[in-house]
Amino acid sequence: MDTERILVVDDDENILKILTLYLRSKGYDVVTCKSGARVVSVFDETHPDLVLLDVMLPGMDGWKVLETLRKFSDVPVIMLTALGRVDDRIHGLDHGADDYIVKPFDSKELIARVRAVLRRSKGNDGGEGRKPIEFADLSIDLDNGMVKKNGNKVDMTPKETELLYYLATHMNHVVSRGDILDAVWGHDYYGDGRTVDVHIRRIRERLGEDNAWKIVSVWGVGYLLEYQE
Repeated sequence: MDTERILVVDDDENILKILTLYLRSKGYDVVTCKSGARVVSVFDETHPDLVLLDVMLPGMDGWKVLETLRKFSDVPVIMLTALGRVDDRIHGLDHGADDYIVKPFDSKELIARVRAVLRRSKGNDGGEGRKPIEFADLSIDLDNGMVKKNGNKVDMTPKETELLYYLATHMNHVVSRGDILDAVWGHDYYGDGRTVDVHIRRIRERLGEDNAWKIVSVWGVGYLLEYQE
């Protein structure tokens, strides 16, 4: 198996050194970058499997870097930041981050999250070979990461596609936020139900409102994908 490569982006030299040593001790190949403006070029040169991205970068901050990366890549991104407010975390998730870690962080927790995100991004969660689902005007092909509406491809992140697929496999049944987190993000995910809410909102925005089906919010419980043939 090829060594997985992680791009660490932080303007703090000490953090770069610590993360590099620790990640390499766990068997990862590590490349670093101290400038937000250089991330895209370093990304193109090194083809990382995951990005650890600091928010508070000089010049081009982490939010802008994330937005830029998501225009051409679905490679998983874990945000690293000293900002611990819920709104900051949701902002990152809302713009395509896969996870969010607040500094200072425990090194074991960081490795656990890195492993979980990489495992999910590689499809090593026991869900290989899942058949495409088609209903109404939608088709969801999880193995190829593709959602189509009326035959036209809808741009979605891998996590949004997986969440929609999970709802479709439980058509007309309410699923809790906890069940969604376990199924889509994994049992070792450290986030909460707000993560699900953010991704549901993005799916609704991408697919529009005028449909023969709808994603219904069930207050205090979770969601269901409602469709009657």
